[in-house]
Amino acid sequence: MTAQSGIYIEPWAEGTPHKGKVFAAIFPHSDDFTFCAAGLTAKLIKEGYTGYFIRTTNDHMDSYSLTYGQTCHAIEEETYAVAKLLGIKKVYDFDYKNHYIEHGQLSEIRHRLMMLFRFLKVDTVITYDPYGTYEENPDHDLTGKAVEHACWMAGRRSDLPESIDMGLMPHFVLEKYYTSRTPGLENRLIDITPVLELKQQAIRLHKTPLDNMWNVYLERHTDPNNRLKNYDEFVTRFFAERKLPVYEGLTHYEKFHYVAPSNF
Repeated sequence: MTAQSGIYIEPWAEGTPHKGKVFAAIFPHSDDFTFCAAGLTAKLIKEGYTGYFIRTTNDHMDSYSLTYGQTCHAIEEETYAVAKLLGIKKVYDFDYKNHYIEHGQLSEIRHRLMMLFRFLKVDTVITYDPYGTYEENPDHDLTGKAVEHACWMAGRRSDLPESIDMGLMPHFVLEKYYTSRTPGLENRLIDITPVLELKQQAIRLHKTPLDNMWNVYLERHTDPNNRLKNYDEFVTRFFAERKLPVYEGLTHYEKFHYVAPSNF
């Protein structure tokens, strides 16, 4: 950690010191998971974690010319392919409408997360920062808030007491990696150089949302002399080899607002 920045570069551990621990990556959309945290995911799994991906929406709007049903199917297949590549044990799909998660659904989403946190005995979560700023996407904002609440409530005996009769005992989730699309509260950096090729491969599996973004890019940049030439160049520049400010000599990294486990 540098005194000036307050950002800690998390080292890669030797062996599997976290064997037996569990993380859940909870994101509203399939590509959020890969773009924001594929490097961290690969690191944790290498160090012994068992990982799960919980997707809160059905992604039905994230294509350019497919129907809603076709989009759901295509992205579902891509999601499972990415999960298999990264070593995720299982994907849980909540299937809420893309971009239409409502505040009234938060208690239901929180309930479902609490049950899974207890069942899976989750130690660590990766999700959008519930304290992030300038977040335009409502699914990002509300998913982060639901996760934050569920991490605490899952450990309280008075919340969902009936689950105790089902053998799902209270279980606090104490460690959090929060990501945000805008600078803010980041205090931890993950060097993804050791798994950069793996992350790049995972990114390219998200063909449906990437095709959507490529076609929107073409609509916004109509001058063929002042835009990228093709889809592969677009994916490489903006996603697979996206340029970040060099930090402590690192050019490829993921940044998080890290909340460490407390002694309580």
